[in-house]
Amino acid sequence: MVQFTTTINLDKQSVEVPGSKTPGATAIYRHPNGYVDHCHEAPHAKTVYDLFQHAVSKFSSNDFLGTRTYDPSTKKYGAYSWQTYGQVHDRIEAFGSGLIHVYEKILGNTQLKRWSLGIWAQSRPEWFISDLSCSFFDMVSVPLYETLGSDSVEYVCNHAEIKVVVCSANHIPKLLASADKLPFLQGIVSMDSIDESTRSAGDKKGIKIFDFSEIETLGKKFPRKHSPPQESDVNTICYTSGTTGQPKGAMLTHKNFVAAVGGARESLKLTPEDTMISYLPLAHIMGRFTDTMTLFGGAKIGYFHGDMLALLDDAMELKPTYFPAVPRLLNRIYAKVAASTIQAPGPLGAISRHAVNEKVANLEAGKGFRHELWDPLLFEHVRQVLGGRVQVILTGSAPISKEVLSFLRVAFCCVVLEGYGATESMATISVTSCADYIPGHVGGPRAVVELRLVDVPEMNYLTTDKPFPRGEIQTRGANMFVGYYKDEKNTNATILPGGWVASGDIGFIDNRGCLTIVDRKKNIFKLAQGEYVAPEKIENVLTARCKLVMQMFVHGDSLESSLVAVSVPDPDTFLPWANSIANSQIKASDSEGLSKLCNDPRILNAFLKELEAAGRAGGLNGFELPKKVHLTFDAFSVENDILTPTSKLRRPQAKAYFQDKIDIMYNELRATQPVAKL
Repeated sequence: MVQFTTTINLDKQSVEVPGSKTPGATAIYRHPNGYVDHCHEAPHAKTVYDLFQHAVSKFSSNDFLGTRTYDPSTKKYGAYSWQTYGQVHDRIEAFGSGLIHVYEKILGNTQLKRWSLGIWAQSRPEWFISDLSCSFFDMVSVPLYETLGSDSVEYVCNHAEIKVVVCSANHIPKLLASADKLPFLQGIVSMDSIDESTRSAGDKKGIKIFDFSEIETLGKKFPRKHSPPQESDVNTICYTSGTTGQPKGAMLTHKNFVAAVGGARESLKLTPEDTMISYLPLAHIMGRFTDTMTLFGGAKIGYFHGDMLALLDDAMELKPTYFPAVPRLLNRIYAKVAASTIQAPGPLGAISRHAVNEKVANLEAGKGFRHELWDPLLFEHVRQVLGGRVQVILTGSAPISKEVLSFLRVAFCCVVLEGYGATESMATISVTSCADYIPGHVGGPRAVVELRLVDVPEMNYLTTDKPFPRGEIQTRGANMFVGYYKDEKNTNATILPGGWVASGDIGFIDNRGCLTIVDRKKNIFKLAQGEYVAPEKIENVLTARCKLVMQMFVHGDSLESSLVAVSVPDPDTFLPWANSIANSQIKASDSEGLSKLCNDPRILNAFLKELEAAGRAGGLNGFELPKKVHLTFDAFSVENDILTPTSKLRRPQAKAYFQDKIDIMYNELRATQPVAKL
């Protein structure tokens, strides 16, 4: 089962490198146990290819990749079916050989090394096999986000000069529709079976279409000798979904992957007895990193069956021990569990609240997350929501509230780690310690990372601040990317002298050596009265602390003295709250009734008061609190271009989308402001 391999002093979770402080910057912080840039258990491993070969040599007959069986007659999913490490190795070898044969002999290419393979699908074994085949045969994988629009697909395919895309069948029509704008694309490999009409449609566009099994068969017929990469070679070009402008292609080397895995295993090791559930997008580096870390430990990876709404059904069947997650999912799990425990009516709710309060108090006193009375009585049942065996939940990609974090620890009786990272750092900068139950920070630097803070005077964040130094988080280490593909300008703006990588995030280091993220450097503007505002910080505080909020967009203007906001309410909490104010019984399925609630002046005023209370509790200043709010159940999404594929807010697009509502809110504010006397 999961092994927590490093014990550190919780009062000293990072250490300063003596003599490393420079003007305008803190000293360099490191992990207390020293710096690591490789896997101690496999010092010979220099590439992802080496990591996998090491795992196969030790765990060849162990189950590795699993998917749920499907009964077409009942239209239900059953138990998991598994492929072993050895079987997956042979499939990778065959698929990679088949790809090389198609690329060279059928498509007629002469560039046989370092060419880019596009991969476009949800998380599934074929995604993993396609990606690993690149390591076997010295290719570069280029993931495409599952939810990318046609413009972004065209940009990435052309920018990376992708000639072959491996994808799920649902994406083939999209690629063919854009064929005239994809001059490099020659071939498509479908992860699903295809019919002759699909092949014929490809032929008409000058694009050869194959299915996955066909490529594997070709590979067995025309096997190729492995041509492994060097550690300095690029393993993947991972395009970051830009909130403005076109995405940037972060080049991550094999050394980056090996170093990140080695650094992570200094504190947490998965073993052959562990099982991880894989549903996070493998186009996102967090998903890729967790899969790579899992394979090195010889653990099992069970893939969800493709429906996020039924993810908990997959978890109950799989019974994972390791559950990587993002706050948005954990907030939904929290809402589901809280509704049947601490928010339940009558004696059950009262007992649950008492049990949670007692367990949280024990956590804060350093007594752990187990309780001899409340666990068998209440929380063993709660644990079944995730299958009953979860030992570790890892959350990252966005902040999570302290209340939710503590609740998850006591309700699921497991370690909940909060990590911080970025595409450029292999999702690996810092993580909380398994023994640290104080929420509100992201721990100390991982063993592979050096970290420092640098002054941001325009935002009044200084390394001389008291009680703790504050500034932009800058990092370096063997896990840091080597630059943006074909983008010298952004590379030079991000990779600074000395090898430091600028994050754009603002943080502070507390007296225990833990990092806390407080702001974002890029998203700031000045109000008319001269106050600087960081909207992302405000959105994070309000979303985390106001139970009525599911999504939030805060907007301001240098010509205006106040902020306004657009919020998508959480229907589970908003509806009963709003119905009680309006004395109504509107249901979630009643779109007209929801619209009436969202526009009811009584509800808008009460909602603003809830936001104000949440903001004050979160330490926001008066000028940081929105003075008007527009409510909508038109959720922010990739489809309406308000979110990136990694769920980051596109501010210019959000502003344009809600411009008429923003204008109305500011007009209403101006109408209520007193006219200055001359």
